[in-house]
Amino acid sequence: MADIVIVNPRFNTSFWGMEHCMAMLGKRANLPVACLPLLAALVPRHHQVTIIDENVEELDFERLEQADMVCITGMSVQGARVREILEELNTRNIFTVVGGPMATVEPEELEELADVIFVGEADVTWPQFIKEWESGRHACRYEQLEKTDMTSLPLPRLDLLKSQHYMFGSMQISRGCPFTCEFCDIIVTFGRKPRLKGAEQVLAELDAYYRAGIKIVFVVDDNLIGNKKAIKPMLREIAEWQEAHSYALTLFTEASLDLAEDEELMCLMGRAGFQSVFIGIESPDEASLKETKKMQNVRERAGTLVERVRRIQDHGLDVWCGMIVGFDNDKPQAFEVLPGFLADARIANALIGLLHAIPTTPLFERLKSEGRLNDDAGSDAFGTNVIPLGMSPAMLRDGLVRVTEQSYSANAYFERLDKLFVEGGFKFAVHQLPYWRTNRLAWLWSCVQNYIMFAVLAVRLVHQVEDATIARRYRTQLLRVFRRRTLEPQLLFTYAIKTAMHHHYATITKSLVESDGGPVPESVRSFSRAGSRRQGPQQPLAINRVA
Repeated sequence: MADIVIVNPRFNTSFWGMEHCMAMLGKRANLPVACLPLLAALVPRHHQVTIIDENVEELDFERLEQADMVCITGMSVQGARVREILEELNTRNIFTVVGGPMATVEPEELEELADVIFVGEADVTWPQFIKEWESGRHACRYEQLEKTDMTSLPLPRLDLLKSQHYMFGSMQISRGCPFTCEFCDIIVTFGRKPRLKGAEQVLAELDAYYRAGIKIVFVVDDNLIGNKKAIKPMLREIAEWQEAHSYALTLFTEASLDLAEDEELMCLMGRAGFQSVFIGIESPDEASLKETKKMQNVRERAGTLVERVRRIQDHGLDVWCGMIVGFDNDKPQAFEVLPGFLADARIANALIGLLHAIPTTPLFERLKSEGRLNDDAGSDAFGTNVIPLGMSPAMLRDGLVRVTEQSYSANAYFERLDKLFVEGGFKFAVHQLPYWRTNRLAWLWSCVQNYIMFAVLAVRLVHQVEDATIARRYRTQLLRVFRRRTLEPQLLFTYAIKTAMHHHYATITKSLVESDGGPVPESVRSFSRAGSRRQGPQQPLAINRVA
């Protein structure tokens, strides 16, 4: 029996990670990386496997010295920490394995630091390596050329995660995306033909989360609806499972904007228990979208961007979005347009980042051929390896600071939030299902739980936010929505959660503004996803099944 340790390095603090509100929610990180328990499940059971996520616990190198093998997986945004860990393990003569998105797009960065490197998907090559390693003969590099048959994957080892420290669980239903966005590495890594797990696999994972007492699950597919024909029957199966389990799980996911063009699909997502969807809108400028080949966002027959977002909201799905600045078409006035677009679309949670060229992507290859890649991006004062075309680097940086500060001012944020939740009469689709009319006790219990959690979080926000002016603003907002008596308890608690998120966004924004011309903090670089914490958590809020 071998002692195998799988390590997920810590992320830098980011808009995505919600680090500055995790302690109020009694958690250490937002969600685990979905591949961790899957990699563990692919190891034969006669070996001992330990998962260490540096975002929820300290990394003990003395413990790692006892292992027969230490495996590290990481994204490019974790790159600096991946290298630090590998360098330390090398000084201790520990056998190391590395894989994941960073190893796939930048293998040359890691080959000299690890004993074994995995490029691409590793669902086939990882078990192959384990067998070869057991026999004493293995390669130094494994590259899986064929795409994984998702129906062959085992049930992830959720039992190895310290789930109590995460806000959400994470699961994957599909891989791949049919679109051709120039900046995206998903189609390079996973291909343009979406592949799905079987319904029995997905339901088994839902059962596992249910047994573990986890209430919220983020379906981490980069585009859940990439194969609409295949996902619809899957959603029907999930909806049946949810009804049989009293809608025990709240689901979030990511999808493309063409969701707005399929009413049946939007309704099915509501029935399946999805409450929120993250959409890569990227830019309100049609020319920028065409430039980056985001053609699914440029469809006149489907309506304007705002109309499509509102259509999704009208079907009871809260929309989060990703926005990118720094496209070749972007001029300084692009920064003036973005806050107004977010207000019109009623999107409170918008992650704004700089365009970044990831190795192996079409964008990277194009800019490389044009001589517009900053080879010293690691110390680049503007937080991107892209040399902008439509403005100077200083104008790009100043514009990012300005648009972030405007978008996350308390006035702008709560205006967007109130437009949707208070004035807009938004209701989560899952809460309007006939199920609740025939199960009144379950509904009443849900209401009681959400009232309690709203009250607890409101108290924490008012008393623990150090900025007295902001704390008073939170108190005013929360009291106002409570006294209106127009929001269902589930929406009240969601409103409180989003208020806590504003504290995180405002803290990140402050660090950006205070950098005053210096390097853009890692926290605002494009699509950083993080989970490290800065302080110990309080008692966790018992997040309700339909929060």
